[in-house]
Amino acid sequence: MRKPIILGNWKMHKTLGEAIEFIDELKTRELPKSVEAGICAPFIHLSDLVAGSKDSDFGIGAENGHYEDSGAFTGEVSIASLADLGVDYVIIGHSERRQFFAETDEAINKKILKSLEKNVVPVVCVGESLEEREDGSYESLIKRQIEKAFMNVTETDASKVVVAYEPIWAIGTGKSATSKDANDMCKFIRETIKELYSDSVAEAVRIQYGGSVKPENITEYMAEADIDGALVGGASLEVDGFIALLEGAKND
Repeated sequence: MRKPIILGNWKMHKTLGEAIEFIDELKTRELPKSVEAGICAPFIHLSDLVAGSKDSDFGIGAENGHYEDSGAFTGEVSIASLADLGVDYVIIGHSERRQFFAETDEAINKKILKSLEKNVVPVVCVGESLEEREDGSYESLIKRQIEKAFMNVTETDASKVVVAYEPIWAIGTGKSATSKDANDMCKFIRETIKELYSDSVAEAVRIQYGGSVKPENITEYMAEADIDGALVGGASLEVDGFIALLEGAKND
C-alpha cells in the first residue's frame, strides 16, 4: 500500500514571519499518521522552516533547485545546498517553471538525478495545456515528459520519485479534472513507468494529482486507485485548510 502524500506548494506567497507563524501553528495540531505531509516554500524561508519543523510530523521542501553544485548561475540555488540545509523534497518541472522560465525536459532530468544523488525526494510535475487536451495530443506529451524525466534513473532510485500530474488548464483556474479523468492519467503514467522499469517500480511510485485541489474535493480524488496524493497551491496556505486536505487523504 502506497502511503498518501500531500504537499503544499506555496509558490510566491507568505513573508518569512507569516511562514513561521504557519509552521508554529501546524506543529501544535495533530496530523494523521497515515498521510505524509510537506510544505514547499520559497528559498528565503527554508532555513527557518527546516529548523522550526524539527521533530514534527511534516517535512519541508523547495519549489525548485539547480542541478549544478556551484557555479556562475546568478539567482539560482543548488540542490546540493538544499540538501545541506536539510530539505526533504524539491519540486521539479512545475508548469510555471516550464512556461515562464523556459525549463526544458533535459534540465528537469538533470535536476531529478541530482536530487536522487543528494537524497532529496524529487517531485516531478507533468501536465498538458488545454489545447493539448482538446487536440488529443496529451497522452503522447505526458509519455514523453515521463520518459525524459526518468532518463538514466536507476530502477532502485525510480521508486523514490514522486510524480505530480498537473493539467495546466486546472492550475489556479478553479477548474479541476474530474476524479475519473485524473485517475485515468495517473494510471497512464503508472503504465508508462512500468514500461520503463517493472511492475514493482510502477506500483511503488506515488503519483499525485494537482490542479484546484481543495478540502471539498480531496476525498473524491483520493478514492481513486491510482491517485496517491495531491500537490496543492492556494488551499495549502491556511493551516486549517492544509489539515483538512490531510484528513481527506487518510486511508485508514
